[in-house]
Amino acid sequence: MSNDSKMNRVALVTGAGSGIGRAASLALQQAGYLVVLTGRRSGELERTSEMSGERGLPMRAIPADITVSADVRRLFDNIRDEFGRLDVLFNNAGANAPAVPLDEMTDEQWNAVVAVNLTGTFLCAREAIRLMKTQDPQGGRIINNGSLSAHTPRPFSAPYTATKHAITGLTKSIALDYRKWNIACSQIDIGNAATEMTERMAAGVLQANGTVAIEPRMDVEQVGAAVVYIANLPLNVNIPFMTIMATTMPFFGRG
Repeated sequence: MSNDSKMNRVALVTGAGSGIGRAASLALQQAGYLVVLTGRRSGELERTSEMSGERGLPMRAIPADITVSADVRRLFDNIRDEFGRLDVLFNNAGANAPAVPLDEMTDEQWNAVVAVNLTGTFLCAREAIRLMKTQDPQGGRIINNGSLSAHTPRPFSAPYTATKHAITGLTKSIALDYRKWNIACSQIDIGNAATEMTERMAAGVLQANGTVAIEPRMDVEQVGAAVVYIANLPLNVNIPFMTIMATTMPFFGRG
């Protein structure tokens, strides 16, 4: 990596091998960022990189399991060694559990969601903060992927909803505790972006009143554009919380 390339703005996207992570990675690259892609599936990360074509700076795929502390440290050591800094972390990777009542849920189902949605976000944020505090110029931005479930649940979504509520607390704590190091922290709450994860919405999903209804979805590229908008703000400006959703999906009045 040349010295000139170290001056590029560097962004890391977790869960970059599909859906929102892929769309955000491509949008950040088009906006001029050198994008580091991470996730567990190296083939899908390479596919994201291939989709970028010649639209901007090359992408760098570094597979990692964000639930494993040693993996996360290795990921950030690579970023520090290769690029010298990190300007934006998009904590996007997420997981869900089967839609079953809480009393029917297994320990393994609960722990798997907490490991990715909460612990993984913490591990990546911790390493990002350590790098952002010591790099020159100091500071950077962390964007956490929340959810409309950070505000109100869907039926039978206890682990997902609990972790997304926790992300709100983590976002507020980071935003408060690291201001003096010029680190800004935001949360983006997304409703029904059209990805593989939300294909079931188009077929109809359970509503709070017990009915099953088809829910509108929105183009995932709109989410990528929103992430870029937050990322491009100067560090003395922050959007602590942004909600972006399909206009007519059942959110207001849910339940």
